[in-house]
Amino acid sequence: QVQLVQSGGGLVQPGGSLRLACVASVGQYTMGWFRQIEGKERAFVAAIRMSDGTAYYDDSVRGRFTISREDVKNTVYLQMDRMKPEDTAVYYCSSPRGRSWYDVITGKADWHSWGQGTRVTVSS
Repeated sequence: QVQLVQSGGGLVQPGGSLRLACVASVGQYTMGWFRQIEGKERAFVAAIRMSDGTAYYDDSVRGRFTISREDVKNTVYLQMDRMKPEDTAVYYCSSPRGRSWYDVITGKADWHSWGQGTRVTVSS
């Protein structure tokens, strides 16, 4: 089973920026980010197809967050800009079973492997 190791996160003021990173132990076709706000279910944030960098975002972060990758390093990043207090959450890196990008963008992908989570707090 693939191991996903996250880094980054912390405290940032509203309007500020943070970057998260996630390294996979073996190459993945797709990687993504989720977040879990306290008291709520884990929610999709963004995903990227590692072969060509095609990305997909949840509406809540589109235009503010950017997912990118270094395929040769099995690494995915989440650059978070213009952050809001409602972005406060524990963020998780993940990779799904299978190779279907269609499943990713339709919410049907089976996100199987998870990183350890990293807390992001947006507060003044």
